[in-house]
Parts: sequence; structure tokens; C-alpha cells
Amino acid sequence: MNQSKGAKKGKPIEIELKEDEATGTYSNLVMITHSPSEFVFDFIAMMPAVQKAKVVKRLILTPDHAKRLSKALLENIRKYENENGPITIKEKVDVPLNYRGPQPEA
Repeated sequence: MNQSKGAKKGKPIEIELKEDEATGTYSNLVMITHSPSEFVFDFIAMMPAVQKAKVVKRLILTPDHAKRLSKALLENIRKYENENGPITIKEKVDVPLNYRGPQPEA
């Protein structure tokens, strides 16, 4: 992501990636909820023949960071498609969800 106009320039930030996080976490569904002060992303893994899907990661962002994430994702999809061709969505998946996720209120 590009630095924003008001960002401080100077010493770069060191970012640590712990070994247990380096392999990533598989998710094939995300549920997004929001309140006036936050966006909650619940990343879910749904497996065939398993009755209960599980939230594998929860990410909570401020509204401005959620918008930055959206812009960064769109930019990366554009770059991906320029290199690899269009991403096609094969089918609309209609999943009956009994999701008891957050009802966030600040």
C-alpha cells in the first residue's frame, strides 16, 4: 500500500511474521459485520461432509482501515488479472447459514 499524504517519513517499520502464522490459515468464506466504530471480518472454513463450519480467524478493523483494505484488495486483483487473466466466478454459492456471529455495538 502507498504511504498516505500525512504519513511520517523516516525510519521504516520492522514487521515480524511468526513461524506459526507464516503458513497462513485456509478460509473459503468470510462474514462481514460492522458498527459505527468497527468492521468485523470472520474468516470461516467450510469443509464437505462436515456439519459445522468454523471461524478460523477474526479480524477487527476501524472503518478507515477497512476502506484501505478494500482499495488494496481491488488494486491487487487488478494486478493479478493483468498478469494472469480475468478471475471468473464459476457459480453463485447459496449457503444456508446459521451464523451466530457478532452483533457489534460500540
